Amino acid sequence: MRWPPYKHIFFDCDSTLTAVEGIDILAEMVGKKWRIEVLTNAAMDGKLDLEEIYDKRLRAIRPTQEQIHQIRNDYKKHAVEDAKDLIAALHAMGHEVYIISGGLLDPVQEFGTYLGVSKERIRAVGVAYDQLSGDWWDTDDAQHRRYMHFHEGALTISDGKAQIVKELMGDDSGRALLIGDGNSDLLASRAVDLFVGYGGVVARDRVQKESRVFIHSRSLAPLLPIAAGPAAIRTVPAEYKKLFDKGLHLIEQGEITFKDERLNEKFRSALDAR
Repeated sequence: MRWPPYKHIFFDCDSTLTAVEGIDILAEMVGKKWRIEVLTNAAMDGKLDLEEIYDKRLRAIRPTQEQIHQIRNDYKKHAVEDAKDLIAALHAMGHEVYIISGGLLDPVQEFGTYLGVSKERIRAVGVAYDQLSGDWWDTDDAQHRRYMHFHEGALTISDGKAQIVKELMGDDSGRALLIGDGNSDLLASRAVDLFVGYGGVVARDRVQKESRVFIHSRSLAPLLPIAAGPAAIRTVPAEYKKLFDKGLHLIEQGEITFKDERLNEKFRSALDAR
């Protein structure tokens, strides 16, 4: 049985490509980590709408522009195992790669470009700063301007990522796959051909129960044979064959759960025929 490849690969960022949540990093800077983590987890678990807490969290922290920029270093420091190599391999094999995040635009965009994704294919949430905060008369002190408000849009509500998927794909053909850890990612599954839940950082009950495919391993390597298809082992560029083999090994070790039996049979059949 054939397993057709997925041309368009959409990634969540926080707790998927990186092991941290940007908003929680900001909260820790000002001693409000526990309070903010509770709200973040409630939204990611689907117990609260993201719209209810987005501004509430940022206003509680009131981060400076400099603090928001510092998130990029934590993102890079805690990049999930094999994330950068996976994206390079997907590009080398002709896939289109995107990042869609409810995180803050500047750090997400810089982290995404570090991973090899072009800015044009990264979507996150922009913010505006109070131009009169800090030493506003000193242009060298611009980094100390504090958060004023965020730019409302599809990524600041729980059920908005599907809209961004559609906008990014436009009229382009090809099968699409989205991978993420949270409720907003799960809700976007209607806009793609396959949603893959990721539990390598945080395994959220609802996502694990409702994903057709769920990755348990910390490594993202299993996504490569899922996205490209097991038969791609014959054509994968030499420098990424080790990563492909690692992904297959993790799958065979049970690090992926198929909740859809028909999908499981289709993948296993393609695996046996490779």
